[in-house]
Amino acid sequence: MKKTFVLAAALILLVPSLSLADTFSLRLGYYFPAAKGGPDSLWDIEFQQMSFTKADFRGTILGFSYEHFLSKNLSLALTVDTYNKKKAGLYNDYSGITVDNEDWAFSLDDIEGDFNIAHSFNVSLTPIEASLKFLPLGRRTQLIPYVGGGAGMYLWRVNIRGSIINFDVADVFLDADDNELIGYLVEFADLEERNRISFGYHVFGGIMYPIGNRLTLEAEFRYRAVKGKFEDAFLGFEDFDLGGYTATVGFNYWF
Repeated sequence: MKKTFVLAAALILLVPSLSLADTFSLRLGYYFPAAKGGPDSLWDIEFQQMSFTKADFRGTILGFSYEHFLSKNLSLALTVDTYNKKKAGLYNDYSGITVDNEDWAFSLDDIEGDFNIAHSFNVSLTPIEASLKFLPLGRRTQLIPYVGGGAGMYLWRVNIRGSIINFDVADVFLDADDNELIGYLVEFADLEERNRISFGYHVFGGIMYPIGNRLTLEAEFRYRAVKGKFEDAFLGFEDFDLGGYTATVGFNYWF
C-alpha cells in the first residue's frame, strides 16, 4: 500500500510539469544488478546455497521521464522506472527425505535424497529519480551527447517463497548401514520485505539522434547506488544492495 501511495503521489506531481516539460521520453532497457555483499548479505547467501546466479537477475526495465530545459545546455529531468525479477532455484548441496511426516535436508555427499529442496527469490525495484542533465553541444545538433546525475527515491520489495533449510534445527539419523547422518529441518517459508523505501544516487551518460523536428532516438547507460535496510522478514542480514547498471534505448518527444 505504501509503495502504491508513493508512486501515485509522484505521478500526480508530474502532471503539472507537462506544461513545463520540453521532452517526454519512453524507454526500454536491461538491468544488471550489482548484487554486492559480504557473507551476511542475502544476495551472497542465495548465490552460495542455491542454483541462482547473478545473471539470473538481469532483466528488462521500463521507464519514462519528463525533462525541462533550464538553458540550451542544461535540463532538469524526473524519471520513473520499474524492474521485477523472480527466479526459482534448488539448494546446491542438499536434497530432502521425509522422516515421520517431517522433511529433512541431507548433504548430497552423504546420501541422495528423495526430492529437491527449492524456493523462489523475487526482487522488485521502482526508482523515482531527479537529475541534472548536461548537453555540452546543446540540443540542436546532429548528435546530442549528454551526461548527468542526481538523487533518487527507490521503492523495493524482496520475497522468498518455498522450502528453506533451517540449519539451526538438526538431528542425527542412521542410514541403511547404520552410519550417522546429520539432517536439517526443511520448512515452508513465505518471507517478504515489501513497501520499502530507500534513497540513493545515480549517474548516467548517453546520446540522442534526431529523426525529425520533434523526435529523437536515445541510447543511455546509467549507474545507480542504493542500499535497502531490512525491517521485517530478513532482520539480521546486512543492507540489501539495490544498485546496478542499466542500458536503455528509447524515444524522446520534444515539445
